[in-house]
Amino acid sequence: MTALRTHTVIDTPIGELTLVNTDGVLSGVYMAEHHPAPDRTGFGEQVTEGFDEAITQFDEYFAGRRTRFTVPIAPVGTPFQREVWESLTTIEYGTTRTYSEIALALGRPTAVRAVAAANARNPLCIIVPCHRVIGSSGKLTGYAGGLERKRFLLDQEARVLSSAEPDVAGDTHVPA
Repeated sequence: MTALRTHTVIDTPIGELTLVNTDGVLSGVYMAEHHPAPDRTGFGEQVTEGFDEAITQFDEYFAGRRTRFTVPIAPVGTPFQREVWESLTTIEYGTTRTYSEIALALGRPTAVRAVAAANARNPLCIIVPCHRVIGSSGKLTGYAGGLERKRFLLDQEARVLSSAEPDVAGDTHVPA
């Protein structure tokens, strides 16, 4: 049996995002000029239904009201890629990690290039926050949507955090 794939396109502050569902679960988020370019023939029919929760969460993220995505996801990749992508989801909002730090966290300190390659193949941009990965020098390095978009996302997260207020437990809450 073949998986049912559908897609929709939404407007965001960083341009259009194409959201792809596989059997009703989000499996792809791709930017305009995404590099490497995904095979768009596999996105399925363009529809408007079935993406409400993902669209709501993107709207909240770009409005500065969401720091973590909770929409169900189903990224397709090798076991190593999925391990790297899972690691990316642990990078806290408004912070960054280097490829070396991710490789170390995975217990594979010599796999820095493999981590970078897996990061580049992340099919769920922003939701799996590959934009939070930087070079060991602290400089921005490649990003599927270009460095300008990566800078925008990191700057937005920094702005939101700087305006957040700690609650009595010391947790930060993003202003509504």
